[in-house]
This record gives sequence, structure tokens and C-alpha cells, in this order.
Amino acid sequence: MNVIQGWWAAVTRGFTDVHTTAVPLPALLGILACAVVLSIPRATWRWFGLYVTFVHELGHAYAALMTGRFVHGLRIGLDHSGRLVSSGRSAFGAAWSGFWGYPAPAVVGLCLIAAFAAGRSGAAMSVGALILLVSLIFLRNLTGILVAVLSAAIAQLLILFATPTAVNYVVLALGVALSVGGVRDLFKLAGVHTRRRDRLQASDAFILGRTTGVPAFVWLTGFTEVIIGCSVASAWLLWGMLTV
Repeated sequence: MNVIQGWWAAVTRGFTDVHTTAVPLPALLGILACAVVLSIPRATWRWFGLYVTFVHELGHAYAALMTGRFVHGLRIGLDHSGRLVSSGRSAFGAAWSGFWGYPAPAVVGLCLIAAFAAGRSGAAMSVGALILLVSLIFLRNLTGILVAVLSAAIAQLLILFATPTAVNYVVLALGVALSVGGVRDLFKLAGVHTRRRDRLQASDAFILGRTTGVPAFVWLTGFTEVIIGCSVASAWLLWGMLTV
């Protein structure tokens, strides 16, 4: 009981504490380099891409819940495939849920970077820890469960034992990595629609086009606008850290 009380106290403290950390230029460049190394080479993307896929699928799941849909389950494959099953009567809810997969990593990345810039990394970590715990109820396959459990465990350990400065650096690094990963996934999706059309059936844009009657390129444009917009905003915040 004391452990749970201590954990909850740490979570709630994250919402009230404000802690800023100055990031030297070499440290920020190192974070950017690590984000690129995680997302670009196939060897590292094979593993980090699973986490980006997890965030992608959670984007679908929480967007579905926002519109009152019922989430039945979420699966993640080792090939970075993902599948969310939800139900509801609203056609808007289905489209809204279908849209917020690919933009989710870039949106979350921007939120994390903004939280760091505002000195609210603790709040971002507390929110993330709670979301990851709730998300465990959605998972329906071993790969997804392992990714979720590992992510949730790391978040809880950081909340309990990490210093505010360490939490700040983790939040900033994860925000940058998700931003880069979101852009990489967008290029991968564009490749499906141009060079690897045999995989078109698995594209969110294709599925949305088929179910809503709105052409796939419109949905692709929407994904691109949100992801690029978030990336530009993230870059602006990072530039501000360099010029302070």
C-alpha cells in the first residue's frame, strides 16, 4: 500500500512541479543525432519503430474513445503493422479514429517538446505514465503487450526514481525521437501509395478513402499537413532553446 501511495504521490507531484533545464548545444545536437539514428537505419528502426507503431495505434484508440466508440482491442506486429478494432454508430467517429494514427507520433512529440520548453516535463511524464497503464487493457497480442508493459514500466520507474533534470532530458529526447519517427512513417506511407502499391490495402488513407468516399490523396494531404505542421512547431521550439 505504501508503494502505491508513493507512486500516486509522485504522479500528482508531476502536475504541480515546474522544473526547467538549460540544454547545452552539444547535448541538443546529441539528442537530435540519437533520434535520427533510432529512426533512419533499418537495424534500429526495427525496434524503435515498434514504439512509434504503438503510439500510432494509441492515436486511433483514444480518438475513437473521444467520439464515444468502444475499443475492442489493439494488436501490433513485429513488422510494424497494427490493427485497432472499435465499434460505434457514428460515421464521423470511425473517420476521426482512422485519421489520428499517422499524425499521433508527431503530435505527441510536439506536446513533449512543448512540455519541456515550459518546464512541465513532470506533468508530461505523469500523463504518459497514466495513459500507458490504461492502454494495457486494449492490447490483444504478445508483441503489443510487451511493448506496452516495457513502456509503462520505464515511465513508472522514471516517475518514482528519476531526478527532475533526468525526466526533462528523457521527455525532450522522446519528443524529438517521436517527431523524427512520425516523419519517417509518413515517407513510408507515401512509398506505399507510389512504389509499393501491393500493400495499399493496409494504408490508413486507402481504408479511409474506401469507407468514407473521400479520395485517399485527401487523407494523405491531411496527414502531411498535421505532421509537417507539428514538425515545424517542434523545430521552432528547439531553435528557441538554441538561441536562449
